[in-house]
Amino acid sequence: MNYFLIVVLFSWLVAGCSPSSDDGKGGEVSGKPAAEKQSVTSKAGSAVPTAGLESVAPGEVSGKTLVVTDVVLDSFDVGPDVYVRALMVDKDGNALWVGTSAGVMEIGLDGLGMRHTFTRADGLANEYVFAIGQDREGYQWFGTNAGGASRYKDGQWKTYFPMHGLADYWVYSFAQHPDGSFWIGTWAGVNRMDLDSGHMETFVGELVNEWVYAMVVDAKNRIWFGTEGGISRLDGQDWQAWTHKDGLGGENSDHLEASTNTGLGTRRRHDLGIFNAGAPTYNPNYVFSLVMESADVVWAGTWGGGVSRFDGKKWTSYTQKDGLPGNVVYSLAMDQKGRIWAGTDNGIGVFEGGKWRTVPHDKAFMNQHFYAITAAPSGEIWAGTRGKVVRIGDANAKKE
Repeated sequence: MNYFLIVVLFSWLVAGCSPSSDDGKGGEVSGKPAAEKQSVTSKAGSAVPTAGLESVAPGEVSGKTLVVTDVVLDSFDVGPDVYVRALMVDKDGNALWVGTSAGVMEIGLDGLGMRHTFTRADGLANEYVFAIGQDREGYQWFGTNAGGASRYKDGQWKTYFPMHGLADYWVYSFAQHPDGSFWIGTWAGVNRMDLDSGHMETFVGELVNEWVYAMVVDAKNRIWFGTEGGISRLDGQDWQAWTHKDGLGGENSDHLEASTNTGLGTRRRHDLGIFNAGAPTYNPNYVFSLVMESADVVWAGTWGGGVSRFDGKKWTSYTQKDGLPGNVVYSLAMDQKGRIWAGTDNGIGVFEGGKWRTVPHDKAFMNQHFYAITAAPSGEIWAGTRGKVVRIGDANAKKE
């Protein structure tokens, strides 16, 4: 199967490269973009397909136990010290874009073959990519660690820095508004960009916190911002905010130490470390991820407070005590069935039928921190962790 091309080519590119250090400098990646749809035979040990694993959920269907067959179909190595931080399926559903600590990959979903890899040598501002977005013109946007925002289409690159109006060099999220404006979340507020003129307007004081990690636009054209200090929402000209005092984030039932890693004043930090002296910490106001379930229902992934769901009136939180794999939720996605998927510090969970369950995996996944997750139109889920990208789908699909 030619999807093993992901493994072989990218492993060649990143082999021997050092991971990004705490000063934000990413490891160099050598090599040219891979030729489109090459056929490469997989090597032993390059990928770890998981077979025979099923998650059984309680319930009866025509007198029989309901068997849930969502499993990790394959895992693709990207290098032992390479972090997968961002994933996005383009608007046409033809490609998966993978942002890592060593550059960007474009993978064709019509055969799971590598199309291109990008590093600074190709025009990317910085190899450490934390966010990927797409605007109405089909340009791909890459938010980097200390390198600004890079825009790409048809071989042409353009990078935006504070000198162009960007709020900061650290870029962590993107969103397209129906009015045509393009929003860029940074560590120093959020930009509203006019794509025609390139003019950027910055919002800082209006936000509950200036460190913006996640953005999503709902069906009512309101913009939600996940920050290190809670959630803000812009409705036309009106701003509103929610924090743990309003119900965001689950309670600290394990009596964990409060996190001191708030980001403020620590520009060198980029690894989002969730531990203090090896022990987990707690910060329910710190929002890593957002996803809309419907026009009035938003989900938020927090640091130590699990997942919180807001129905327009109240917050309901879910933690490990409710079946969530881990209480640090880096990433969220919703699939075509309306199920909510969560990448946590202890594996991948899915919310279905009012309950959380964990996606089974084998011992190949020594690192359980899944920093990125996205849903493809095909119904498959892609998730990224340190050293790997995994493909999740119906276990029966492997037999086709």
